[in-house]
Formats: sequence, C-alpha cells, structure tokens
Amino acid sequence: MIMVAQQSAPPSNQAVVPFLFYGFAALTVLSAWGIVAGRNIVRMAVYLLLTLAGVAGFYFMLSAEFLAAIQLIVYAGGTLILIVFGVMLTSRHPTAHIIATGWERVLGVVVATVLAVLLLIALAGTPAWPTTGLGTSIHAGGAGVAGYSSVQTIGKALLSGYAVPFEVGGVLLLVVMIGAAYMARRRTR
Repeated sequence: MIMVAQQSAPPSNQAVVPFLFYGFAALTVLSAWGIVAGRNIVRMAVYLLLTLAGVAGFYFMLSAEFLAAIQLIVYAGGTLILIVFGVMLTSRHPTAHIIATGWERVLGVVVATVLAVLLLIALAGTPAWPTTGLGTSIHAGGAGVAGYSSVQTIGKALLSGYAVPFEVGGVLLLVVMIGAAYMARRRTR
C-alpha cells in the first residue's frame, strides 16, 4: 500500500487583506483631511502625495496594477511635482499660509455635503458584486474588462489601435502647460 503524503495548503493572504485595506483607508482619509485643514501649501502638497499613494494602494489591492502605476507615475510623480514647482516659481512667498474666509468655508461644506449625498446615492444603487451575463462574478475569472488583463496588452492597445488619441491627449496636455506658464509669467510682470 502506497501512502500519499498530504500536502498542506500554502498560508492564505486573506488574513492580511483587511489590515491592508484599513491601513490604506486611514492613510487616504487622514492625509486628505490634512489637505483640507492645512494652511501651508508645501505641507498640503505632501499630504496630497500621501493621499494619492493610498489610492494607488487600493488599486494594487484590486489587482489593477496598470491603474496603480499610472496613479503613482502621472499623479504622484508628474502632477504633484508640477504643482510644487508652479507654486515655488510663481508665488512671491512659497511658504505662505492659506486662510479661508467664512463664506469660503460655508461654500466648501455645502459642496462637500452635496457630493457626499450623490456618492451615497450612487453606492446605494450599485450591486455589491457585479456579474456578467452568465451570473458569474467578473472578479472570479481575472480576465478583466474587454480582455485587457495585463499592462502589456493595455500598452499594445494604446500604442497600436489608440495611438492617435493617445498623442492628441499628450499634445493637449502640452498646450495646457504652455498656457499656464504664459499666464503665470504675464501675471508676475
């Protein structure tokens, strides 16, 4: 009689997932609150970096590596650095404190309340686990949306079938940057 050794299953990472989620949620919410409550614009930029990193962590948890990489490269890397340099180069006092007036605070609370209500309405109408036409979860197969399951296939699609819109978007961003630099330069004269 041949004895077959029972293989133990590898340890599950499911126990770590809630801790990661709550860690990214705390990082995102606390740093977003730091942006709202902050008065120093350089510190607010650092809080924005932490907020964007927390959102990228959510994308990694959802197995959306492409979105997480774009979040870190474009927003945390490019846009944030552009904001910091723009503030440093165009401001007379880059470490100046921002003080909101009373009506600006009231307007901010009203806009935040309206957006929170709209978000809750959208969440209430969203099913917990979207399903495909066959009744299976779209997360179960790992195929992704429209067959784009990896960064390589997304990259090939962007640079082959969608090359013209990709380049038009790049030119549009370049024109916006030139216009912003022109407006900032004209304002200092």
